[in-house]
Amino acid sequence: MDVLINPTWDQILERDPTIAFSFFLSGRKNGLLAMAAEITENLDQAFSGTVIDGGRLQRAEFLMWLWTLGTYEVVRTMCQAKRCFSPRVLEGLAQLKKILSAVRMPAAKMEKPGRKAPVTSDRSPSRVDVPNGDLLVNDPSEPDVSARFVLKEFGRVFSSITKDDVLGRHEESYS
Repeated sequence: MDVLINPTWDQILERDPTIAFSFFLSGRKNGLLAMAAEITENLDQAFSGTVIDGGRLQRAEFLMWLWTLGTYEVVRTMCQAKRCFSPRVLEGLAQLKKILSAVRMPAAKMEKPGRKAPVTSDRSPSRVDVPNGDLLVNDPSEPDVSARFVLKEFGRVFSSITKDDVLGRHEESYS
């Protein structure tokens, strides 16, 4: 990555358009992208040998739980600020929020998404998909959701945002 010395505001926005919405949220998003890379690396390493590296797998699973909590809050905040984003970005964020909800509710609240019904406590936090070197991170009674898919989807949605998609600052969404 090239480092710009004394970049202009336009150069900053080209690199990170979400900063025009919120410096704080942009920093959180960047931290979540770094965490996603760490989760992916842990998954890659966990499944790289003939024996699964349980320590790496456990680290990936725990980071995925924290990542899901943080990512959901970033996406929820952006979805609430409808006036601040283009319709295209809002559509992508809404789809991402739906995916994250399916993962977050069973992991964070130990409830089935959209219902006041428990997800069983007598289970591992995530299921392991050995052939694909992946974790399945949703309610085990629902169709599988791949951790790798969710991580990539977050990156895809956020990398598609351009400076023209950010129409206002976070604070403006409250007026």
